[in-house]
Amino acid sequence: KYLLTTVNPGLKIAPGNQATLANNQLYIGPKEHARLELLAPGIDKTVDYGILYIVAKPLSVVLHWINGYIVNWALSIVALTFLIKLAFYKLSEKSFRSMAGMKKLAPRLQKIKETYEGDKQKIGKKTMELYKKEKINPAAGCLPILVQIPVFISVYWVLIEMVELRQTPFLYLPDLAMKDPYFILPLIMGASMWFQQRLNPPPADPMQARIMMMLPFVFTIFFFWFPAGLVLYWVTNN
Repeated sequence: KYLLTTVNPGLKIAPGNQATLANNQLYIGPKEHARLELLAPGIDKTVDYGILYIVAKPLSVVLHWINGYIVNWALSIVALTFLIKLAFYKLSEKSFRSMAGMKKLAPRLQKIKETYEGDKQKIGKKTMELYKKEKINPAAGCLPILVQIPVFISVYWVLIEMVELRQTPFLYLPDLAMKDPYFILPLIMGASMWFQQRLNPPPADPMQARIMMMLPFVFTIFFFWFPAGLVLYWVTNN
């Protein structure tokens, strides 16, 4: 089923009078934002980028610009991912330094817990004093992840709305807009995520460490049903 909607300027019709509606023009075709922008002002907004439109639209423009040179949507997604990683390089560097510092402090933090066992207020105070002395910000390790979440959501909306990816093959993939029929790319993504975790210092908190260990398996199952183009972005991001 299809739904067509048309909106006309408002008319005031006096009793006994007649009015003729203006001729309407309908565009029936793919929602390619570059093509829509040429048809009428504002019609490109029919491409739904979600609540993060202000982030997603520039990403879409950059992706289309890259593809204008590469002329391969899969490789354009890879190139866009590298640009995003480059933009967040400094944040990632600070995150890795913070995580490395936390790993070095782990024995001293454990000693504080053992020394002041049962006194949560004292443990918290001594822990913060140690962080301040060593110039470690425990929240710095999470900052790059939190900042990149809106970007990831925006890339998700861009890729699922891109009709250009429909029936676009890449290597063994028949369609970048559909899920990987063989689940190879999600498995590669999970393996790369697991390997990336092995390169990073493990969290000092045992519970957090167990959660992080499970994430690659959870994400792999979750991404089984995602469009192959989006999974390709995440693999490259790892």
